Amino acid sequence: MCGILAIYSQNQEPIKSKDLELGITALRHRGPEVSEIWRSASEEIGLAHSRLSIIDLNTGNQPIHSIERATSIVANGEFYEYEKIRNELTKSGHKFTTCSDSEIALHLYERYGTSGLKYLRGEFAFAIWDNVNNILFAARDRFGIKPLFYSIFNNKVYIASEIKALLAAGVPADWDTESYNSRAYIMRDRTLFNNIHQVPPGHYLLASKNSIRIHKYWDFNYLQDCENEAADEIDMIAGLQAEIKEAVKVRMRADVPVGVYLSGGIDSSAVLGIASEYTSRPIDSFSLYFEDSQYNEYDIAKATADYVNSNFNSIKISQNDLADNFQQSVCAAETICINGHGVAKYLLSKFVHEAGYKVVLTGEGADEIFAGYPPFRQDYALLNGKQDANYEKLMQTNKVSSGLLINSDRADQRKSEFVSRVLGFTPTWISAQYEMVRKLDALKIDKQRNCFLTIEQMLRYCDISNQVDGINPVHKAMYLMSKSLLPNYILTVLGDRMEMAHSIEGRTPFLDHKLVEYVVKLPIEMKINRGVEKYALREAVKPWVTKQVYNREKHPFLTPPSILNPTQSLYQLARDIFSSDISQPFYDLKAVMKFMDDALSLDVNQQIAAEPIIMEILSVCMLHAKYFK
Repeated sequence: MCGILAIYSQNQEPIKSKDLELGITALRHRGPEVSEIWRSASEEIGLAHSRLSIIDLNTGNQPIHSIERATSIVANGEFYEYEKIRNELTKSGHKFTTCSDSEIALHLYERYGTSGLKYLRGEFAFAIWDNVNNILFAARDRFGIKPLFYSIFNNKVYIASEIKALLAAGVPADWDTESYNSRAYIMRDRTLFNNIHQVPPGHYLLASKNSIRIHKYWDFNYLQDCENEAADEIDMIAGLQAEIKEAVKVRMRADVPVGVYLSGGIDSSAVLGIASEYTSRPIDSFSLYFEDSQYNEYDIAKATADYVNSNFNSIKISQNDLADNFQQSVCAAETICINGHGVAKYLLSKFVHEAGYKVVLTGEGADEIFAGYPPFRQDYALLNGKQDANYEKLMQTNKVSSGLLINSDRADQRKSEFVSRVLGFTPTWISAQYEMVRKLDALKIDKQRNCFLTIEQMLRYCDISNQVDGINPVHKAMYLMSKSLLPNYILTVLGDRMEMAHSIEGRTPFLDHKLVEYVVKLPIEMKINRGVEKYALREAVKPWVTKQVYNREKHPFLTPPSILNPTQSLYQLARDIFSSDISQPFYDLKAVMKFMDDALSLDVNQQIAAEPIIMEILSVCMLHAKYFK
C-alpha cells in the first residue's frame, strides 16, 4: 500500500522536481519507508511514489520501468494471484525487473492495453506512463476501495492518491460550493474541492497532449428480474461459501503479518473465522469499544475471538479521544464526517500501527452487497405492500440504527418525483438524503439556501438504461448506494483514509469482484428473507461465527452521539467552534447554535437524528480551517 503522484504537462512545459517532492511528501503517511521521484528525459511527465512494503520487501521500490523504458508505473494497493499472471506473462516473453505484484499491471498494459484491467483482482489505483504513445493511463479498482484524484491546472494533469498531494504540488484549494450544497461530492465523482475530481470506481483515465477522457471498464450487471431462474438454495449458499473463502484466502498473501479488524457484526466475524483457517498460528484481531452499553460490542467481539482462537486486542475510546482527534481524522479524510465513527476508526488504525502491523482484513462492503442496511429491508417490505415489523421495532429498540432511519412519509415528495419516475419508487436511503439536505439548508446563510440534491445527475451518471432498468427494485437501491455512499463515504471515512493515516493497508474480501459477480446473480430473496437481512451470507458463514453473531440484527458502526453527552468534550468542541469567529462559506453559526440548544429538549431518537447535522457542520469548519483559510 502506497501513495502515488503523477504530473503530466500537456504543453511541454517542464515538470518541476520540487512539485513532485512536495506532493509525495504530503503522502508519507501512506508509505513512510521510502519515497522516490522520476522525470522523463523530456521532463513532460513526472511520477512519484511513497512506499509501504508488504509484497517484495527488497526489490519493489517504485516507479517501476520496463526494461526498454517504454512504460513506467506507480501503483497503490494489491493485485491478488499475481504470481499466476506473472508466470503467464513470462512465458509470453515479458521480462520482469522486480518481484512486486505491482509490476504485472505494467506488463498487462504492454500486452493488452487498457483491456488488461480485466485480469487484475484486488484493491488498487495506479498510473502508467506510455512513453511510446505519449499517454498517461490511470485506473482505479472496481469499487473505489483505493482513492484516485485528478485535476487539470495550468495545462498540467495532476493525479494522486489524496487531494493533499495535489494541493502540495501546486493545485489551488477552493471550495466547490455547488458540489457541497448539492451533495455531488457524495453522490458522484465530485469532491469538496473546486477543479478536483475522482476517477470513478471501475473507470480509467487517459490523458494525451490534446485531451483527457474517462472510460468505464466494469460495472455490477445485476441479474434482470426476467432472467431469474429457479435455483436450489443449498447450491447457491454452497457456491457463495466457496467464493467468500477464496476471497479471504487470496487476501492472506503478504510478506508481513496480517491481522483482522473485529466488531460485533457478522461481516468482520466471518472474515476472522475464515482467515483463521489459513494461518498456522492464532491470528491477531483488533477491536474498539465505548462505555455506552448500546454502542459497546466488546463482549460480543471477545467471544468471537475466543471462538476461533484469535489473539484479541482492544482499545477503549472516550468522548475525549473523539474530540482530541476529530480534526486530524476529518482532514485525513478530506471530506465530511457525520459521526465520530471515522475518528474511532482513525484511533483503531493508530492502535494497530503501534502493535507493529501493516495489513488488516476488514468487513467493509458486505452491507451494500448483501442488503445489510435496515433501509433495504424497509424498501423490500414496502414494495411488497406491507410494513416490516422488524424495521418498525428497530425504530424503537435499536438506538444505534434509529438515528439513520426515517419514516417513509418524511421524504420531500417534490424532490423525489424524478427519482420515482426513473426508478419506480424512491429508495429509503435516498429519502434520508433529502431529509438531511432539508435540515442543513435551514441552517445555511441566505445565499446558500434552496440548493437541490443532485439525484438526477447521479442517476444519469450511473448508466440507468444498462445497469438499473429491469432489475429488482431493492437491487436498484443497493446499486445506487454502491456507486455513491460506498466509495465516497464508507470506504473513505471508515476505510482507506483512516487506515492509511497510520500506514495500515485495509483489505476487503467482501468487495472481491469475483465474489460480487456471484452475489449480484442471486435473487433478492437470498439477501432479505422473512425480514432477515444478509440471509445468504449468514447461512454461508455460519460455521465460523458464534450463535449470538449469527442471530444478531444489524448494528451500524457508530459512536455514541455527542448530543447525548452534552457535558463531555466532543459536544463542547462543537459548541466552542460554532461560537468562535471561524469563517466558512455555508452556515449561519448562530442558527446552528440555536439548533443545538433546541435539540437538547427533544426525545432521544430525535437527538440521535440531530447528531449527523452537528457533526457535518463541525467537519465543514475543520476542513475550512485546514485547507481553505
